[in-house]
Amino acid sequence: MKSNILIVEDHELTRFGLKTAFEACDFVENIFEAESAETGIDIIDSKQVDLVIMDLGLPGMDGIQATEKVKQHDRDLKVVILTSHNDSQEVLNSLKAGANAYCSKEINPKRLTQVVHSVLDGASWFDPSIAHIVLDAAAKSQQIEQPKPEKDYGLTSRETQILKLITEGYSNNEIANQLFVSINTTKAHVASILQKLEVDDRLQAALKALKERLV
Repeated sequence: MKSNILIVEDHELTRFGLKTAFEACDFVENIFEAESAETGIDIIDSKQVDLVIMDLGLPGMDGIQATEKVKQHDRDLKVVILTSHNDSQEVLNSLKAGANAYCSKEINPKRLTQVVHSVLDGASWFDPSIAHIVLDAAAKSQQIEQPKPEKDYGLTSRETQILKLITEGYSNNEIANQLFVSINTTKAHVASILQKLEVDDRLQAALKALKERLV
């Protein structure tokens, strides 16, 4: 099934480059563009949008505030943050706002399309450099609990294996292909992992796994 993507970016040349990259993707139906968060939210209100590529440094309402608005509008709407720098507080605030992925603008366009495809398929993804920023910033700001001693959550060896793949940004389909199991089996394992870790989504599971060294 094809998806509709909204690009919220104030630089016209960057928007053009992103649009060109996604026009070549067979999983994309329509591509909408907005040069501000306010215009983007208007588009979301009037069009069917499945995923938003959100710049952080927007004029007026910034990308973090816009992400919060988008998630208030529709919790299931995917948001991929795209930014030119990795400020620790921005990273943390973006994740708290509900972003499903956090990418540097230096990312290869082909890799970005792969990330977007994975996020549409249910994955959460962030640049490898972000993991330590999230944990360090969390510890300093106290916005996430300090690391606890290792706890036995009762994960099976297969669930631990899948949790590791989740922290590496793999979608359910990619995990199924990697482990040679059905998509339904993978979904069942993921649901069990979320329940045992007492978290609501894959991103929280990944952060908890990294913070408590579960993988």
